Amino acid sequence: MTSTTTGPAKGPGDGPRGRRDDSGRDVPAGTAGGPAADGDGDPFDRDALPTPEGATGALLRSLLAPLRRRVALAALWLLLQQAAVQAGPLLVAYAIDRAVPALRRGDHGPLVAVAAGYALCAAGAALFQYTFVRASARVSQDVLLDLRGRIFRHAQALSVDFHERYTSGRLISRSTTDVESLRELLSQGLQELVGVVLSFVSISALLLWLDLGVGAVAVASFVPLYLLVRVYRRRAAVAFGARSTAIAAVVVTFAETMNGIRPVRAFRRERANDERFGALNHRHERRNGDAILEMARYVVGSRLVANTAVAGMVLWGAHRVAQGTLALGVLAAAVLYVRRLYDPIDRLGMFLNSYQSAAASLEKIAGLLARTPAVPEPAAPRALPARTGSPGRQVVFDDVRFAYRTGGEVLPRFGLTIPAGQTVAVVGATGAGKSTLAKLLARFYDPTEGRVLLDGVDLRDLATPELRRGVVMVTQEAFLFSGTVADNIALGRPDATRAQIERAAKEIGAHDFITGLPDGYDTDVRKRGSRVSAGQRQLVGFARALLADPAVLILDEATSSLDIPGERAVQRAMGTVLRGRTAVVIAHRLSTVEIADRVLVMDAGRIVEDGPPAELIAGDGHFAGLHRAWRDSVVGGPADP
Repeated sequence: MTSTTTGPAKGPGDGPRGRRDDSGRDVPAGTAGGPAADGDGDPFDRDALPTPEGATGALLRSLLAPLRRRVALAALWLLLQQAAVQAGPLLVAYAIDRAVPALRRGDHGPLVAVAAGYALCAAGAALFQYTFVRASARVSQDVLLDLRGRIFRHAQALSVDFHERYTSGRLISRSTTDVESLRELLSQGLQELVGVVLSFVSISALLLWLDLGVGAVAVASFVPLYLLVRVYRRRAAVAFGARSTAIAAVVVTFAETMNGIRPVRAFRRERANDERFGALNHRHERRNGDAILEMARYVVGSRLVANTAVAGMVLWGAHRVAQGTLALGVLAAAVLYVRRLYDPIDRLGMFLNSYQSAAASLEKIAGLLARTPAVPEPAAPRALPARTGSPGRQVVFDDVRFAYRTGGEVLPRFGLTIPAGQTVAVVGATGAGKSTLAKLLARFYDPTEGRVLLDGVDLRDLATPELRRGVVMVTQEAFLFSGTVADNIALGRPDATRAQIERAAKEIGAHDFITGLPDGYDTDVRKRGSRVSAGQRQLVGFARALLADPAVLILDEATSSLDIPGERAVQRAMGTVLRGRTAVVIAHRLSTVEIADRVLVMDAGRIVEDGPPAELIAGDGHFAGLHRAWRDSVVGGPADP
């Protein structure tokens, strides 16, 4: 039943252990454990998810692909807006060189035409700008809606082992702070970029057409500006990447502190947490200051280039006008065009600011979305055979072995058969591998070798909905979501009627306390079920399991956090829930074992004893010793072994 190989006793969820980083390496417990583990107060540099090459671009293309037509239409409106804007200096040149001389001859027609054309261009530019903003806003909102949905769905689909290493605060940062960076880029930055590019192309062409010499000088001035942009992009990429990581640390620390507010208050951690948060907040301030400083350097450099270029063009152009080789209107139009080109330079810096921030955020999101579940859906799912007779199903661990991806063994090779309808209690010291065995049965993990079978069907061949209908786990926490008591009971069977919900609660013994709540079954249990006691939460959890009607039920230390009256109430509920079902009960309290048909004793990942409770108690093995210690402790008062 067990192998002779040895390995680490502790499995995921079985007590303190080293963590694994995102590449699968084991990191001993206690290393890099504080917020300043990397020497700079950032707990995330060491845990950054790797982003596969090309994943960021692929994500952006997939987001924009369904919106191609609307993107093209928005681009058309922007082209028309730019055409209307760039017509203005040409009209000014025509007015100076043609309309004003005609006016001196008494001909008002050219000047009236210029004024009408200028007004028409201004109105057209405003209209096209409005239409573009509406179209681009719809595109950006649809992209962000799609992206948030992808993050949420993908996070739910990722395996339990991922969530044990990747905190909820970091997921919150991905779907809020990082998505907000993309919103700023899509809503403002892209318009600035496209506007600057279109201005550069159109103005360069117009300047060269107006006068080859003036156009050549203007285009030559773009060279130092291009070099300045390249330097800024390289330096800003580092600055904004560090800023994104720093704000993620702030968000995660805030979320974790608020989620753990009870132990914070109980152990008077407010001052220590304030110091930790303050250090991370100051670090974010420094990183944000670095990014702003890079922006300031860029703005100063770009303005210096722009002002020098305009001054040089005016001096040279004025000299040519005085010599009669350049028309005054052409010089005026050239200066207006150059100013129009350099005026958005500061806004281009803001775009580069948004771009670097968004690029860092998009890379982090792409890294998250590139993660594949360690427990994948089957390519060709099978269905479980119909249940006949007993409501339970047979469970078989067929030559199963479980180890970390790096080879750290948790459960040496073993075999185990649990007949349909049998209740098996699993006991052992913390870290013996009990919870790992249960999580393999719930398919939170897949075995490294071997198979876990449910009525002869490999769990890896079952689609998730089919598996969750067949196997349900009730944990020690009995997590309740914000909402009504009825909603929480119906979690495993959303289509249940109120009568079915109440019947399940009555069978469990929860009906009386529920009806005593202010609004009965419609009472909002609030965050994490804080409105009801731990024992009441467990009863709701059992009612939920009973209503779901699983064939196999896993109870993971369901009574370990309860007082004696609460434990007895839950044990009575367990008797109802387990009746006829296949059950695996992870137990620390041996009083829970009394309801079992069979006991497995685990030690260092191995099953060292297996038999009926009475038979093991009569022997002289591990379980007999545990039972004697428990019995002696009960004489002096209730206690755990």
